[in-house]
Amino acid sequence: MSRDAATSTPPPISGEAGPPHQSRGRNLFAGIASSVVSRGIGVVAPIALIPITLSYFGADYYGLWMAATAVTGMAAFADLGIGYGLMTKLAPCYSNGETERARAYISSAYEILTVVAVASCVLLWLASGVISWSSVFNATGSATADDALAMALVCLTAFILNVPLSLVARVQYAYQQVAQSNLWQSAGTLCSLPLALVAIFADLSPIVVVAVIVSTAPLANALNTLWVFTRRMPELAPWRRGHHRGLRWDLLRLSGRLLVLTLVVSLASNADTLVIAHALGLPAVTAYAVPAKLFAQLGLLASLVNLPLWPAHGDALAQGQLDWVRRITRRMTLVSVGVVLLPSMVLVLSGEVLAGVLGLSIGSDRWLLAGLTAWYVLLAAISPRFMVQNASGVIGPQLVGWTLYLVCSIGAKWYAATHLGLAAVPFAGVVTYLLTALPCALIGYRRALPSARSPAT
Repeated sequence: MSRDAATSTPPPISGEAGPPHQSRGRNLFAGIASSVVSRGIGVVAPIALIPITLSYFGADYYGLWMAATAVTGMAAFADLGIGYGLMTKLAPCYSNGETERARAYISSAYEILTVVAVASCVLLWLASGVISWSSVFNATGSATADDALAMALVCLTAFILNVPLSLVARVQYAYQQVAQSNLWQSAGTLCSLPLALVAIFADLSPIVVVAVIVSTAPLANALNTLWVFTRRMPELAPWRRGHHRGLRWDLLRLSGRLLVLTLVVSLASNADTLVIAHALGLPAVTAYAVPAKLFAQLGLLASLVNLPLWPAHGDALAQGQLDWVRRITRRMTLVSVGVVLLPSMVLVLSGEVLAGVLGLSIGSDRWLLAGLTAWYVLLAAISPRFMVQNASGVIGPQLVGWTLYLVCSIGAKWYAATHLGLAAVPFAGVVTYLLTALPCALIGYRRALPSARSPAT
């Protein structure tokens, strides 16, 4: 069905009432609010676990756990971009009431990632005896080679199994159920704390305690999957017949582009420390990394606030409601900038006092803090327009812009660091972004709006 003809109202879910744009607005507000709360829980719960597990594990076992966790962080692209690709494809299906097509996309996504997860688990366990995990994690002290092996298997297996299980969150986002998705994710995060306390009270081994903690996320996603596909939206259940080879390749093509874009953005966003290390030395990296980590949390918060726009715009674009898209994009630009700018100003003006209370050191160079503020405010301002492009499947301009930024920013930051000092590095990033990625982002935004009347590609 073409988007010109997609004027039917989406099927009601859980008593949804009112015109589509009104329910979409309510769902968007609920999604943004719940994303902020979910992010807060996602920060507080792990922090609360630190003193509990550190005192019980000891430095060696706790360090081993953190090393294994870092490995899973490096595999953050394990879903091959299929999660975001599925969200883009499902939004117009929701808007048009295309249940069969939606189930075909969902079935294809689960089929692909289940095969990848099972194959990865088999390879992991088969190779477990070949890889020297004690060397990978530099296990020393009381942590033995067997402990390193067990920790790797526990953490990586939980992470791999969670890849297909987490697809349910993308389905919920596409079907305007962001708040429910965040509730399930928050529940999984919160459950890790009491379950860890029970395991510690039972005097279980550190490996078992870690297994209990890391299993909460996949367990919450598994329960959420059963709830969504048996009670909430059984007509979309992936175990029903609904597979279509053409749609599978359609999903894979879009997911592949999103995966490449994610990789380029990740490289471009994390190149600063390497440039500084080679230009100014490791002490300068430390001086830069601590405040940069604090500001990165604000950037992540802005991303979470804007993520619910992705499916909401997909729904609006499918119905040809371009005025709604433009209006919400303008409003969310202001909201997104405010989310980053206000706390950033607090850090710039009184960061040393706040850091002293938290026992941290963010340095006294306010020019560096101002540069980091400018960088994350710029990203926050353009993020709502990226959500429109993602919803419409317009990936090319973003990929060109971020690739140009990656190539040009490395040289610009190197020059800034060696000739102007550490504080000039984020400013070099801002200038380079304005000259490379921003024009492409604006072109992509204009291209995404006319494409609302043709299927996303």
